[in-house]
Amino acid sequence: MGKYKNDKRVVLTLDAGGTNMVFGAMRGEEFIIDPISLPSNANDLDLCLETMVTGFRTVINQLGGEKPLAISFAFPGPADYEAGIIDGFLTNFPSFRDGVALGPYLHDIFGIPVFINNDGDLYAFGEALGGALPEVNEKLEAMGSLKRYRNLIGYTFGTGFGIGCVINGKLNRGDNCCVETFCLPNPNIDGVIVEDSVAIRAVKRVYAERSGVQDPLLTPKDIFEIAELRREGNETAARAAFEEMGRVAGKLMAMAVQLMDGLVVIGGGITAAGKYFMPALLEEMRGTVRTLSGDTLQRVQMKVYNLDDEAEFNAFAKGLVREIQVYGSSRTISYDPQKRIGVMLSRIGASKAISVGAYDFALSEIDG
Repeated sequence: MGKYKNDKRVVLTLDAGGTNMVFGAMRGEEFIIDPISLPSNANDLDLCLETMVTGFRTVINQLGGEKPLAISFAFPGPADYEAGIIDGFLTNFPSFRDGVALGPYLHDIFGIPVFINNDGDLYAFGEALGGALPEVNEKLEAMGSLKRYRNLIGYTFGTGFGIGCVINGKLNRGDNCCVETFCLPNPNIDGVIVEDSVAIRAVKRVYAERSGVQDPLLTPKDIFEIAELRREGNETAARAAFEEMGRVAGKLMAMAVQLMDGLVVIGGGITAAGKYFMPALLEEMRGTVRTLSGDTLQRVQMKVYNLDDEAEFNAFAKGLVREIQVYGSSRTISYDPQKRIGVMLSRIGASKAISVGAYDFALSEIDG
């Protein structure tokens, strides 16, 4: 169960898109009103800010006199999220190019705390407090396992390749609010960012290359249906497009999990094709590297389990528990020496996880 699953406090939320803004209110990690959608007016700063005020006021008017505790939402970067300042050129919000103190502005209007974060960060926080992490730990407890997890790395596969990490229940926003993965070097294409191989455009590109079909209207959903033989096309190329994405993502995840040592949960629209990219992703994470002297090492020092596979989860929960005698005593203690992490697809979905993350972040900051 999520940390704030039964909390009665209300937080206002916003899904900020360049075309539409969707406003809501959450209590206990669930929405309590129907979403309110308004045009973003992203090209006009005055109209855009006016839209935000109108949207939040409309939500407040539907709460029946109940006062929200805070406003919390994701907004595209670059930004100084802690200060609530959006400070760079955004393709979807061109009117913000000169910098906007968005958090302080909304605080002045509504008189309640305003929390703004990167969507990848909130995705990871939602999975850590109200999604994958508590679910895995509850399942481990029910199975009698001694193992518990406190760290989580969240990835999103979609328009981009997003990341967020939560360490011991705390969101790591970094000293510059700049924890990113999209711009890391591509292990397959020298001098190119990794996002060009792990995103919607990557699946479309590889399918076009492998099939020889140049159709800009094809979506990853279409390519998935081709792989499933539910749509006419090149089945081999379709499956290869997802497999290549999985291989590249697996190489990057192997490095990240070795540095942060936690569970990995993947969300985003492309996860519907998990059956085609997960085997390659896991194979890369379970791969080997070598030393110059010829020794072979596991790429990830922990054993990597697929937590979406029941048999693997059972082995993950079981570990290698044994009894160790305390020196000079007849007393023994239980010890599990197996270092292990798990990888899984999101159960609640990226959109819900981001909203839960926004809600939980606001309450954790206020409670802290």
